[in-house]
Amino acid sequence: MADDRNDAPAYPVGLRLSGRRVVVLGGGTVAQRRLPALVSAGADIVLISPSATPSVEAMADAGELRWERRPYQEGDLADAWYALIATTDTTANAAASAEAEARRVWCVRSDDAEAATAWTPATGRSEGVTVAVLTGRDPRRSAAVRDAVVEGLRDGTLVAPRHRERTPGVALVGGGPGDPDLITVRGRRLLAEADVVIADRLGPRDLLDELPPHVEVIDAAKIPYGRFMAQEAINNALIEHARAGKAVVRLKGGDPFVFGRGMEEAEALAEAGIACTVVPGISSSISVPGAAGIPVTHRGVAHEFTVVSGHVAPEDPRSLVDWEALAKLRGTLVLLMAVERIGAIATALVRHGRSATTPVAVIQEGTMATQRRVDATLATVAQVVTDTEIRPPAVIVIGDVVGVGRAVRG
Repeated sequence: MADDRNDAPAYPVGLRLSGRRVVVLGGGTVAQRRLPALVSAGADIVLISPSATPSVEAMADAGELRWERRPYQEGDLADAWYALIATTDTTANAAASAEAEARRVWCVRSDDAEAATAWTPATGRSEGVTVAVLTGRDPRRSAAVRDAVVEGLRDGTLVAPRHRERTPGVALVGGGPGDPDLITVRGRRLLAEADVVIADRLGPRDLLDELPPHVEVIDAAKIPYGRFMAQEAINNALIEHARAGKAVVRLKGGDPFVFGRGMEEAEALAEAGIACTVVPGISSSISVPGAAGIPVTHRGVAHEFTVVSGHVAPEDPRSLVDWEALAKLRGTLVLLMAVERIGAIATALVRHGRSATTPVAVIQEGTMATQRRVDATLATVAQVVTDTEIRPPAVIVIGDVVGVGRAVRG
């Protein structure tokens, strides 16, 4: 009798993977797109791959998964609950798939859906509801149905939107501070219509998992002090794909024009004659403090706030910041990209007149499930950051507003 299992419809189910072993084979772009959802699900992730994209490597460095830098070996799927096979070695993929079948481990194959025992649906989220759509071998339709349901949930109509024509060109989309729900409606719609997405590590990475398989995702790898794609290479990639007639989204964290080098990209596109749309995003300079319960301004406390990049130390001759002038301001000071230099910055502010007892809050991974906040003063913040092992990305707030919102922390 012929095996007709592949002709049967898939049985939809939601997997509860929190604390359960999940094995991912391959550290390329497929893994990069799928891993954030597994991390969000709380899975105990083991990545097995000789190499990985910069963003996947950053997840390993951050402790979000364990990375064994080697090829697949028989036995790797022992005790696994779920497996994602996404290597470029078809022989290894087949062997791992056979092991998954023998061990009764549900397995997704990125290179051969027919050989898989599980398929990854097009997923979307809205106000605590997860929408997952499977339409067999038609991922574009899966994504379209998913988008219609999610958008209907958001506006209360559950009516599918009309088909939107995709216009070749580039959209510089500010993705907000990290929580995928904080991207603008326009930014999310442009992302759903994209043929190519060039994404920063600090963009809302969970949204990449919602993209259908035909969308090409390019990792801009703008990781501080790690591997990176030069700005010129990013500009060239934007121009190349737009000239090929594709709808391109440049997905950036926060707002494209707030320490995001968005204007450099817009100028390069204009010089090349490429249509460019700018979609503003919520800057982490105000949204992250807000998520931590800190208003950057508050009546009777602070009537001004100043946002400063701290990627260059005060004593560095390349610094364009007047720290003496900043120390004399009475309002709120918000520092971005300043974790590794907060000691030197605090010393400079105190030397130029700011009180050493000035309250300071440091918010790591603001708006994300992993958000944490530590409080200090200018005199103690360097030691507190060291003792609590605060790492980028983090936003630092200096001023009396730090003590205002303790009852409404996000």
